Amino acid sequence: MNAFIEELKWRGLYADMMPGTEEQLNKEMTTAYIGFDPTADSLHIGSLVQIKILAHFQLHGHRPMALVGGATGMIGDPSGKSSERNILDEETLNYYVDCLKNQLSRFLKFDGNEPNAAVLVNNYDWMKEFSFLEFIRDIGKNITVNYMMAKDSVKRRFTGEGGAEGMSFTEFTYQLLQGYDFLHLYQKEGVRLQMGGTDQWGNITTGTELIRRKVQGEAYALTIPLITKADGSKFGKSESGENYWLDKKKTSPYRFYQFWLNATDTDAERFIKFYTFLGKEEIDALIAEHQTAPHERKLQKKLAEEVTVWVHGKEEYQKALKASEILFGRSTAEDLVSLDQETFLDVFNGVPQKKVSKSEAIGQNIVDLLSEKSGFLKSKGEAKRELQGNAISVNKQKVDENFVAEESHLIDGQFLLLQKGKKSYFILKLV
Repeated sequence: MNAFIEELKWRGLYADMMPGTEEQLNKEMTTAYIGFDPTADSLHIGSLVQIKILAHFQLHGHRPMALVGGATGMIGDPSGKSSERNILDEETLNYYVDCLKNQLSRFLKFDGNEPNAAVLVNNYDWMKEFSFLEFIRDIGKNITVNYMMAKDSVKRRFTGEGGAEGMSFTEFTYQLLQGYDFLHLYQKEGVRLQMGGTDQWGNITTGTELIRRKVQGEAYALTIPLITKADGSKFGKSESGENYWLDKKKTSPYRFYQFWLNATDTDAERFIKFYTFLGKEEIDALIAEHQTAPHERKLQKKLAEEVTVWVHGKEEYQKALKASEILFGRSTAEDLVSLDQETFLDVFNGVPQKKVSKSEAIGQNIVDLLSEKSGFLKSKGEAKRELQGNAISVNKQKVDENFVAEESHLIDGQFLLLQKGKKSYFILKLV
């Protein structure tokens, strides 16, 4: 078996391939591409498997190509969709394309003189000069409507399966445009393989068919399973339905880290194969160790570490780890004070806040600060009782009636974290 295919199979990342694919990979260094449509200014963790496949492909000595769909993004891929997607204006689309190019360049090796250095392309570069008449004459005549209608993604929309709407001519042409991408890259870049999720099989094979009919060439397809959680629910969304983005401005490294840390045992066993570069022996050993003491969550911790370092770097991982330890009480006041504003507010998301002037807090009596100044506690009497009962903490450290807040106590130079008991928090923002 080809080493790349074997790797995909043991990791659970193989779904299907066209006959001849494995022979092509064994014969020579092969160029393969995966497409990414610019529907936002960042990729999200749903794209990580595709990025990972390209990275593995490169590690196995082949040449990976990431295609950003500046042209196809103007239309919208109907695969897996039940309704038409909103069309973006050109300025927004170009901005999204640039953002995705910057992100993808972090995950693959584009530099150097290696023959398998990664390549980044934008299909708008070869589609922008193509007239409609040229396209339907030179490309459209090679694929029948019957062939296009037979694709599952098209059939579902036309038959209304699962409440799907109909399909516009615009979206109907998407598979032909993607097929032309494959033909163009086959001729200009020597691309022989296109990879993608199982929902892309129809689009990819339209490309191989176009290559066969137009230039009598041989091209291949390989698909990856669509990732879901073990319970069948959608992967990569928060409980409120929000995406977990790869851009740290949209999803902080702390929240990103927490996503992986909170994986169930069953999902962690799958995800550590899907999303890390750890080898089979190391992963098998980790799973076996986890099963002897699942309460220690070693598997989830290793998964969260590996993916966070891969996406955000070691420094951001260390910050996320420190923030997690603060939340669960395994840290010092110094750790808390060293957090930046974004991470601190992420950790204590939803905690009540109040702004007070620094002159009202720094150097002032803790009883007044807990009651009149902040409103955290109802009265001075309650504040005194709680302090005497050793129930009050400032920045996770127990304090008594003699405590006085100083500048050095401020988190990121502006916050104090008040706490009563184990679970009642309050944030003071000093202005």
